[in-house]
Amino acid sequence: MANAAGEADVIVVGAGPAGSTTAAYLAQHGLSVTLLEKSHFPREKVCGDGLTPRATRQLIRLGIDTSEEAGWLRNKGLRVYAGRKEPFHFEWPDLRDFPNYGLVRPRSDFDNLLAQHAVGLGAELVQGANVTEPVLDERSGRIVGVTTKTGETYRAPLVVAADGNSARLAISMGVNKRDDRPMGVAVRTYYKTPRHDDDYLESWLELWDGEPDKSTLMPGYGWVFGMGDGTSNVGLGVLNTSKGFGKTDYRALLKRWLDHTPEEWGFRDENRVGTVQGAALPMGFNRQPHYGRGLLLVGDSGGMVSPFNGEGIAYAMEAAEYAAAAIADAHARGIGTKEAERALQGYPVQLRAELGGFYRLGNIFVHLIGNPTIMKLCTRYGLPRKTLMQLVMKLLANLTDAHEGDWMDRLINMLAKAAPSA
Repeated sequence: MANAAGEADVIVVGAGPAGSTTAAYLAQHGLSVTLLEKSHFPREKVCGDGLTPRATRQLIRLGIDTSEEAGWLRNKGLRVYAGRKEPFHFEWPDLRDFPNYGLVRPRSDFDNLLAQHAVGLGAELVQGANVTEPVLDERSGRIVGVTTKTGETYRAPLVVAADGNSARLAISMGVNKRDDRPMGVAVRTYYKTPRHDDDYLESWLELWDGEPDKSTLMPGYGWVFGMGDGTSNVGLGVLNTSKGFGKTDYRALLKRWLDHTPEEWGFRDENRVGTVQGAALPMGFNRQPHYGRGLLLVGDSGGMVSPFNGEGIAYAMEAAEYAAAAIADAHARGIGTKEAERALQGYPVQLRAELGGFYRLGNIFVHLIGNPTIMKLCTRYGLPRKTLMQLVMKLLANLTDAHEGDWMDRLINMLAKAAPSA
């Protein structure tokens, strides 16, 4: 027999960036929120120590202090290796819509900070609450609560699934994965390195599974994020558009790639800190619908990782803001009414309008770079052309002004609008 653990206006399952941001915005809207986290803070997550200006903007919108005094490490752009020995430096652009700096912070600390921010705004955080199944209304089939592994029941007329790539709640409600959307796998670890104090994020667009130019080129990318504490976060992401996807030992691939980096950088086994960890990257809206029967999907549970660059945190936080606004609107109209349902349906409509075309372009992009010949042509002939690279980097990072930007902004915005929604 389950114990009733409480009622709220909204239950949010998962206190990662998606869930904590949703809870924070809901609390700001004056709603009572129960935020359920299966583990206990601080806890590790695989990706996301490096944040682009897109994610930085969301932190600022939440009211979080992003100064260096508050423990953030700032970066001014992206250093891109591919096709030649010298890297290409892409400075974060000066835009009206985005700040011109990115950030670095360990995920264990970052997630805790976001969860505590939500608590400070009035959300109730319950740690160690591992949600196992939804509670459904027998007549309507709507979700009206959740049950945890230890037998507690939490009730609310609306539930947000922000439970990551496992998407356990969505699956239990019959919202299944779409196989026509890309998936990625990311692995990462930390190394003691003299390069830890870097004011650029580093991206390796050519990922060789052995000696550069003499082995197989994998469709994916590597990264190095200096943490400012004597270590760097080093990892790689590989896409399922590759023939070897699923059959590759990604930890071994990470080692082979790093074995061909300069010795003095320190990316060798003896300097490794902690284990190599991996996670799936669900991309391009691979789980839909994002709203149905009282359940809203936010972040990885709804496949919101960008196919272009594997970025998930910025988009999870944007979706969280849209979801909270739709829920607040629905509450004002009266939960259970047709008018409230219309407000809730506005959430997936807004997601498609804001990100659908961009994700469709990303889905096409990952299929193109899945072909090693195209990937080689792109890096060999594209990288030396500075203007072209500037355009490509803006597209990959999705950093444009929505109105009255330069010709690059207008071109990228036009392509995203012209593409059908993902």
